Amino acid sequence: MAEDIQDFFEDKVQWVEPGQDPIPVQPPRPPRSRREMRRRRQRRLRRRRVTAVVIVLALVVVTICALFVTRSLKGASSRMTATKEVALDYPGPGEKPIQFTVESGQGAEQIGMNLLHADIVRSSEAFVQAVTNEQAEDKLFPGTFDLKTKMKASDVMAVLTDRSKARGMLQVRSGDRAEDVMARAQQLSGLPEEDFDAIVSNKGQGILPVEAQGNFEGWLEPGEYDVKSLGSAQKILSTLVGKRIQKLDNLGVPKGSERQDILVKASITEAEVNKPQYYGKVARVIDNRLSRNMPLGMDSTVAYSNKVSALELTNQMLQDPDDTYNTRVHRGLPPGPIGSAGDNAIRAALTPDNGDWLYFVTVNLDTGETRFSNNEDQFNADVKLYKQWESEHNQ
Repeated sequence: MAEDIQDFFEDKVQWVEPGQDPIPVQPPRPPRSRREMRRRRQRRLRRRRVTAVVIVLALVVVTICALFVTRSLKGASSRMTATKEVALDYPGPGEKPIQFTVESGQGAEQIGMNLLHADIVRSSEAFVQAVTNEQAEDKLFPGTFDLKTKMKASDVMAVLTDRSKARGMLQVRSGDRAEDVMARAQQLSGLPEEDFDAIVSNKGQGILPVEAQGNFEGWLEPGEYDVKSLGSAQKILSTLVGKRIQKLDNLGVPKGSERQDILVKASITEAEVNKPQYYGKVARVIDNRLSRNMPLGMDSTVAYSNKVSALELTNQMLQDPDDTYNTRVHRGLPPGPIGSAGDNAIRAALTPDNGDWLYFVTVNLDTGETRFSNNEDQFNADVKLYKQWESEHNQ
């Protein structure tokens, strides 16, 4: 094509030296021969081809520009429409009270659509935008919330990201007793109490592992559970126990009877002191006493069997020989755990701190300061420190 363009300009271009007048262009002479006529026809054809190519290229450029402009206008229109949709929001604060449930696994878009259908927000886009603005996608909690119709989307988002506002969510804390956990699960789920009692009476058949010996104590994993969504007592307890087994596997706790012993030690460790920094030492005291065939002498086990706090223990309780959990009277570990131990206590029971301690006393219940010793004289001195603190604080 370059040659065609060159031929196109050959007949029209002349070189003019500086100061020289251009030579007037004469009209084309008539052809003198057929050969010259053919050359002229070929040149005209080449010029037409070049012109056609230029026109086609120009049309292509114009078409591309038109498409770009059209798409830009459509994009701007879509953005304007989206902005208008996001702007659709109620001013608040709301009208009629309404309960709204967020299921486990639901994201902002699905929650937004459900809010729209309940007339809690004016548009699902407004709710999604409120969540996005606060980067709160991972803070939306499952559960049942008290809301109102015709609320401002940002106000709804604030409620749904407040864990304390969620009803139906069971919180199992480290140290909780199975009986208390089941009572809360029953209340929050609205399921019949008899459903839980039947499972306990049946010793958790099909739920508990063999080493639990039919006792749920210690086998309910701390955490947060949407018990309303789980739907049945069987499913609730299966979930909590399943999570516990998974956690014990992850922590490397040996299976079988050794696993049960670790849970017993960990639950006592956590109940005896309120500072995780002491867990390793308490666990070592337990092992040292067991290795010497000494009674553990832990008040927490007696408090558990009597369903009281350690401060409510009486001398009669502490001396009761019929209480199998009375580790002041009976040697060895009690029959089972006394609560749902947390991760730190389980790790401490697995790998206690190194030391020869046999005694410990928490000398300040406010700060949790605990002193450890390997002889009775130091132990008795520590007890006096506690008694002094107790008298000063009217305990």
